[in-house]
Amino acid sequence: MIGRQQVPEELGRYALLGIALVYLTVLVALPLLIVFVEAFTRGLVPYIASLLDPYALAAMRLTLLTAAVSVPLNLIFGIAAAWAIAKFEFRGKNTLVTLIDIPFAISPVISGLIYVLMFGAQGWVGPWLIEHGIHIIFAVPGIILATTFVTFPFVARELIPLMQTQGNDEEETALSLGASGWQTFRLVTLPNIRWGLLYGVLLCNARAMGEFGAVSVVSGHIRGLTNTLPLHIEIMYSDYNYVGAFAAASILAMLALVTLVAKTLLELRQPELRAGIARQA
Repeated sequence: MIGRQQVPEELGRYALLGIALVYLTVLVALPLLIVFVEAFTRGLVPYIASLLDPYALAAMRLTLLTAAVSVPLNLIFGIAAAWAIAKFEFRGKNTLVTLIDIPFAISPVISGLIYVLMFGAQGWVGPWLIEHGIHIIFAVPGIILATTFVTFPFVARELIPLMQTQGNDEEETALSLGASGWQTFRLVTLPNIRWGLLYGVLLCNARAMGEFGAVSVVSGHIRGLTNTLPLHIEIMYSDYNYVGAFAAASILAMLALVTLVAKTLLELRQPELRAGIARQA
């Protein structure tokens, strides 16, 4: 009887595994494969030429610049917010947690539109900015602002459950032994959260480089000036330059694969990080 019961259970496990593999193959593996096949469909030389196109290089530089500014800003904010929420009790704590989740709750296009309404030519402060020669919308500052807004929850949401799980015992011990607040953070708190911090930064950077909706609204699609790599891909595809579009897309795909591998390594590296992520989910 026991053997007969085990057979349906095993069949059920294999069926669920098969469904999962088919689902991932159709939705993830095949699209990635198609990207690389289409990118190299005319050979290596056209592929390299597409990546060395001045507009493609400008899009890559702007994408890297945007990530280089937005990720450190979100790193600082994430650490400060997680520290305050996990280590202290204060009025408005639940409100702060809710505000952190706002970018997850609204469409990126809406977030980009918010910045247009604030800083655009007909926005709340747009006329004053234009009068003083400050350009935010349809310029690099607007792209950085929109990307920062869309990505700012990632670091905080990884650190908050991790810090809450660890508690305050080690920090309180360090303070009782005469350590300053900065020494306690640098020598006690930071080493304990380093893997969760790297995990959050990794996800934040991946989203910053691949963001499309919010950036599309505020960029103006000016070739060579305000087009990030995702916007450049859209323009190339609309112009029927499929090799150029898929060549640029292959760069983002490779970044996604690197992010996936690094994410897996970080999860395996720190057991408490995995527990914190499970708690957050």
